[in-house]
Amino acid sequence: MRRSSFIAAALAAALAAGGAAAQDYPNRPIRLVVAFAAGGTTDFVARQLAERAKASLGQSIVVENKPGANGAIGAEYVAKSEPDGYTLFFSTAGALAINPSMRSDLPYDPIKDFTPIVPVARNTVLFAVNPTLGVATAQEMIARAKEKPGTITVAITGVGAISHLAIEMLQIAAGIKLQYVPYRGAGQAVADFIGGQLNAMSAEVPVLMPQIKAGKATILAVSAQNRSDVPRPRPRSSPGSTRPSTPWCATPRCAAGSPRTASPRSAAPRKT
Repeated sequence: MRRSSFIAAALAAALAAGGAAAQDYPNRPIRLVVAFAAGGTTDFVARQLAERAKASLGQSIVVENKPGANGAIGAEYVAKSEPDGYTLFFSTAGALAINPSMRSDLPYDPIKDFTPIVPVARNTVLFAVNPTLGVATAQEMIARAKEKPGTITVAITGVGAISHLAIEMLQIAAGIKLQYVPYRGAGQAVADFIGGQLNAMSAEVPVLMPQIKAGKATILAVSAQNRSDVPRPRPRSSPGSTRPSTPWCATPRCAAGSPRTASPRSAAPRKT
């Protein structure tokens, strides 16, 4: 069984088992709120999951995109929805782990307002440049950035997103200054990057790999520890600088006062 099908089956089982209080659950379509724009990695994975879970649940799962504020807009929407198990939240670490570390005014509580159901995916952040920049290696890019600080523009998929944190780590490790440009999603960011409006882009593998294979982008670094098909440079002055910054996707449910739709076993991977 493919991993995506296995996870979809696990999600369906967790929802059905936990919904024993309502014997006919689910008896209508379920909304899966994605906190990012259509066309990005999170949206792609959510739609794959929704399609595969439909067969197990016997009900449609309708994906709704509510992007903005690094997932906070979607998180607030779900947290304030009726806690009946029919509105689910599909998110990355941005809304549930990174935002609470960066903001004290969040309109939701990532622990009290949600119950995790199942971890879905781990991803890898790539750093790629437009060939027109004229650099072929990370060392060449670092040298250019040191020579002209703040002149290399980098697209990121949101302030506080994993792609943003990866750039901050790179800047600290290499002792350079880049100019990041935040977008609300990957679609427009990729278009501007490939179109030459931006010099570089930091994003997950599914976003950038098609451009790399088409020769429209050159990969210079990867956040994973164990990929062998792409270079993973470590500046000599900063060993260990390319630590993983892998995002995760989960499907928590608004929990307060609602019938239980997540079994204890399915909620266990809270640390994921």
